[in-house]
Amino acid sequence: MTYKTLTAGLLAASMLTAPAFADDMTMVKEVDVEVELEDLANANAAAHWTMIENDLENAIVERLVGRTDDEGVRISIDIDEIELANTLQNAAGVADSSLSGRVKILSPNDNSKFETYDLSVAFDQAILFLPEGFDVTALTTDSKEYYDGMIAAFADHVVKRLDG
Repeated sequence: MTYKTLTAGLLAASMLTAPAFADDMTMVKEVDVEVELEDLANANAAAHWTMIENDLENAIVERLVGRTDDEGVRISIDIDEIELANTLQNAAGVADSSLSGRVKILSPNDNSKFETYDLSVAFDQAILFLPEGFDVTALTTDSKEYYDGMIAAFADHVVKRLDG
């Protein structure tokens, strides 16, 4: 299962703002997230996280408005299927869960814009992205709020690291 989200639409929408950001921020051309859900031994994990590729790509692209350019970097993410399965099987509960993957930043034009790193977002980082007033004690790893919070936290870390 591999999908690509090209940021052409955002590029067109942000043409006027791109020059203001160009000197200070890393511009982005493409975001690609891969998860081999068929490799998951946990059927519940595969069924529940079936849209993670698109959802994570979209969450990252949403944070890149005004930062897209045809000459920008490519962000490639390979989510760790084993960690994903373990998170959803974890009997210890939501607090011990995480979303992990390998992030690659590649630039066809700038030799200083190459980076590969492992990123793991724990649930305590996702709490910031839960709806206001949400009862965290009622949260489970198969709830929409948990899923949305983990996706948002991961996307936020990827975009913040672009310039840091």
